[in-house]
Amino acid sequence: MKGMSYGGSMKALVYHGPRKKAWEDVPKPTIQKPGDVIIKVTRTTICGTDLHILQGHVPTVTDGRIIGHEAVGIVDEVGPAVRLFKKGDLVMASCITSCGRCPYCKKQLYSHCEVGGWILGHTIDGVQAEYARIPHADTSMYHVPAGQDPGSMVMLVDILPTGFEIGVQAGKVEPGKTVAIVGGGPVGMSALLTAQFYAPSKLIMIDLDDNRLALAKKAGATDVINSGDGKAAEKVMELTGGIGVDVAMEAVGIPPTFQLCQDIVAPGGNIANIGVHGKSVELHAEKLWIQNINISMGLVNTNTLPLLLKTVVAKQLDPSVLITHQFKLSEIMDAYEVFGKAADNKAMKVILSA
Repeated sequence: MKGMSYGGSMKALVYHGPRKKAWEDVPKPTIQKPGDVIIKVTRTTICGTDLHILQGHVPTVTDGRIIGHEAVGIVDEVGPAVRLFKKGDLVMASCITSCGRCPYCKKQLYSHCEVGGWILGHTIDGVQAEYARIPHADTSMYHVPAGQDPGSMVMLVDILPTGFEIGVQAGKVEPGKTVAIVGGGPVGMSALLTAQFYAPSKLIMIDLDDNRLALAKKAGATDVINSGDGKAAEKVMELTGGIGVDVAMEAVGIPPTFQLCQDIVAPGGNIANIGVHGKSVELHAEKLWIQNINISMGLVNTNTLPLLLKTVVAKQLDPSVLITHQFKLSEIMDAYEVFGKAADNKAMKVILSA
């Protein structure tokens, strides 16, 4: 019956304090509010943010929390107020929960929803589990179109909108502009893929890992630079005739990479900070002000998810290039070992399947 919850138990990845996690039995989620949906998770993945959580860098995540915020699943139960989904539907659950009604949601600032935002795997239980509760389902979930690869759909609920919204759109990538992305991880690669919508004249990927640089080249980078020798800024200047790039994207979240963006941005250019920073960075306002530099940063809203989904269906965007490893959901502890040592294992995104 619609809205009923049956309880029971399930397996989930549970955080138990810094550097402590367990794949263990927990109660299956139940409908708590009329707009909730319970999904049976069929695909999920691990995010760099999950690694930060497990290191204890996100104090708002407490002992006992099921983590994870990227999932595709099958609707198992629906609350009485849900109108757009029914039992059996294959859906994507956005990493950002939005009520659709508060002042922030009405401005499409879903990440600041007064009763949502980034709550999955953060302040409420997440999706690295056999089942998950999705609040405000009508405004926080999307149907998976027939024939689409569920693993690719997982890329659409977080990393691709993050690279596109916070990197490409906020950085004002336009036809003919020169672009450098500092950091070739999943989000940096997502920015690389979506920047190509706007036909930049140069699209430079900068990273320490030659494997990631090779993937970036395959995915559309015009140039790649290994920054291990400390001469990345010089190499960017050589590629741009000594001018620098119109758009410099920071996709790592550490002071040296933010500094590099300041060193390579051209007058009138944009620095788009996508990376999640755990400590303060030095801002050289004494140099940047006279260069008319714009700086942007933020948390993804996923308001572009429907647009990106259309590009995938039209085969204009292929998220599957980001998937390097496949695991069963029950192998999640092994998947964390692989993803946690991404460089050693040539890992980009891992997909966990039920």
